Amino acid sequence: MKIKNAWICQIKDNSIKPVFGNISFIDDKIVDISETDFSKYNYNTQPEEDTIDAGGRVLTVPSINFHDHFYSRLAKGLLLKGPIDNFYNILKNLWWKVDLALDEEMIRASAQMAVMESIRNGVTYIFDHHSSPNFARGSLGIISDVLKESNLRGTLCFEITDRNGKINTENGFNETEKFLDAHLNDKHIKSLIGLHASFTLSNSSLKKAAEIRQKYNCGIHIHLCEDKIDKERSFSKFKKFPAQRLKDYGLINEKSILAHGIHLSKKDYKIIQESGCALVFNPDSNMNNAVGLPKFGIIPNDIPILCGTDGMNSNPSRSLKQLFLLGRHSGMSFDSAFRWIQKIYFDQVKFIKKYFPDFTSLQKDNRADFIIWDYIPPTPFLMENFWGHFIYGIIERPIHTVIQNGQVLMENFVLKRDYHNYVENISKQGIRLFNKLLNK
Repeated sequence: MKIKNAWICQIKDNSIKPVFGNISFIDDKIVDISETDFSKYNYNTQPEEDTIDAGGRVLTVPSINFHDHFYSRLAKGLLLKGPIDNFYNILKNLWWKVDLALDEEMIRASAQMAVMESIRNGVTYIFDHHSSPNFARGSLGIISDVLKESNLRGTLCFEITDRNGKINTENGFNETEKFLDAHLNDKHIKSLIGLHASFTLSNSSLKKAAEIRQKYNCGIHIHLCEDKIDKERSFSKFKKFPAQRLKDYGLINEKSILAHGIHLSKKDYKIIQESGCALVFNPDSNMNNAVGLPKFGIIPNDIPILCGTDGMNSNPSRSLKQLFLLGRHSGMSFDSAFRWIQKIYFDQVKFIKKYFPDFTSLQKDNRADFIIWDYIPPTPFLMENFWGHFIYGIIERPIHTVIQNGQVLMENFVLKRDYHNYVENISKQGIRLFNKLLNK
């Protein structure tokens, strides 16, 4: 199969080189990239068999969501009682009611909704942080099955916490170990240890998590200092701040993801820096919850920065744009803000390869994973001005086509698979969740 008349944005040596031409692939591998002269391009080209005409649009590597919550997808328009006037009350009166209500079919419907939204946003690699305390056993397998049905890749975990009692904590550990065991050699579904946040985890649970981490040589995925309550309650209960607790139990390493990282001190940043783990920023969620934003100016440059959505949406490219604008708003010059975005972009490409070493750079013999944006550059498209096109043009446009592992998942804005059964199930389970939580 072939994509013709595309601006192919190849990655090499921390730079993007746009090449106009055609990209051919057989099965799951790119077999040829041929350059053509854009100045001679005719927009009225004839259709060809087994060929998608990009029509001068931009083709890039797929997007990655480094912090998602599939379990939140059905939680739209719920009628719940209780104040949501601060972060703790948002957790207690919304999310901790939602996750306790989830059962097998609701989990499946949530994943189905997230998968469709992700494909439409060009996201084919997802790090999901799942929570369903009353239905732990087999929950990650349900999500994994839904991802595989659409040929997506995922790194999954179950949120372990002590807030729901000893039995539910043990169930979380059991599901974690079982899933880690089952996916040691899986090329498309990976796993790590999911932890809620320091303030809901006892020392004994952190110790057990550390033993599992060492056994499997894996990373953790945890919320870190999303709100001041994490620091305050952690210190009140355990006489240590969250980052120090994670360090002392040997939980953070180069495979670990720390989500949010807003209320951090210079000492916290040093701990993170020395561990080699990454911070995932989720600006839409942070602003929605009014928990604050990271202090961009004091973050050590060698800490990997990634983008997530925290379940707010399925569009991490939007998070990247928000980070650019917030950088500008905080006083960064245009040059500094563009360097900031380039750092995040290439940090993401480097980090994803810790889980999926064959992540594409759009070179010959790479995996055939790529997305086409509905963006035709109105001015010359060069290495030197790529980021201006990217920030102000490309990521402002919807996704036209998605190809993953050589399979067309969406073409010309239309999902190729028949998702009618997904839509029907999402509606059915959404109504069930709404009624189950009505006035709770």
